[in-house]
Amino acid sequence: MIVLKIGSREWRALVEAKVGNSDLDTDQLERYRALAKENEIDCVISISNQFATTPENHPIEAVRKSRSKIPVFHWSWMHILTAADLLVSKEDIADMDQLILLNELRRFLTHESAGVKGFDRMPKEWTELNKLVSSGGKIPAKSPLALPVMEAWHQETRDLSLILSRMTGTTVSQRMPRKHLNDPGERLKDELQTLRDVEALQCSIDIPDAAATIDIVADIKRRSIDVGMSLRAPEDKKSTKARISWLLRQLRIENGDGYFVRMMWPGKSDDTQFSVSELREDAECATVGKEHLAPHGFHIFLSERLGGKFTQQTNFISELERIVPEFYREVGVNLTAWQRKAPKVQSDRSTGKDVTTEAIAEDAEEFDR
Repeated sequence: MIVLKIGSREWRALVEAKVGNSDLDTDQLERYRALAKENEIDCVISISNQFATTPENHPIEAVRKSRSKIPVFHWSWMHILTAADLLVSKEDIADMDQLILLNELRRFLTHESAGVKGFDRMPKEWTELNKLVSSGGKIPAKSPLALPVMEAWHQETRDLSLILSRMTGTTVSQRMPRKHLNDPGERLKDELQTLRDVEALQCSIDIPDAAATIDIVADIKRRSIDVGMSLRAPEDKKSTKARISWLLRQLRIENGDGYFVRMMWPGKSDDTQFSVSELREDAECATVGKEHLAPHGFHIFLSERLGGKFTQQTNFISELERIVPEFYREVGVNLTAWQRKAPKVQSDRSTGKDVTTEAIAEDAEEFDR
């Protein structure tokens, strides 16, 4: 039990922890809820190698839907390790004793005997779902394969956020609608529908101060992983070639293989797509058939076809955790969002006296149509 005292206030929580491959037990947590209610304890906290998008959204559906008024909050061990790592590496703790203790916790949690690990494999249904889609089959509305796959995807994308947090030294989170943050059941329902419609797993990751969110698509039909970011085209540059040049200057990758730029055009004009290598060789290729238009946005992405690895439970995860950090390290960190420059002061209105009612009246008198 944890007890926190702040002045006359007291907050208490029961903590239940599992390590290694041991999952939390619903009946056990419900018994702890009953104990908490009997002893006027504020909440129950669970810790395991299972992941939750937010502490309020417990990874076990039965716990979330319980009628008990005692809340159950959840943290993964990797979340706790990441929080400790950020605090130590950013040197945010002034008290040296606390810093040493926190570093010892970090050292303990990273030892193999502690049983702390990230998400490392998709469920067995992942392979079967791939077989269904690759053979031309459609995912049924109540597919027994889709639910465990989607739940695993939610675990993995949370783990991926924590990996990027440790890499960047900042708190990285998943970008999603507010209704999904507040209601994991609604999120599951909507994303299962998207999986059936587009036959792909999708998510967006938000890195503080990055030019845009990182959009990830695991395309089951193509057996590929696409990772990219979308930028608004610079409006102060009028031609297509000038706007592409602005983007290419930000792409510092030596080898453009696997990197593409999708261009969004105004009106009903279809999007077009070119490899970075093609645009570097001749940016004019993007203007063919679009001579009187200029793109209003770019989607820069890395696309890798994984073939058989895509369908494998562990290789899919290891490849995903290789490709996403690679894209951000090589491309995302160098991208800058375009923004309008501050308006300049007009040469004939450079002082306050130039914009008085008298001065404007004089301009009106001298107006020449």
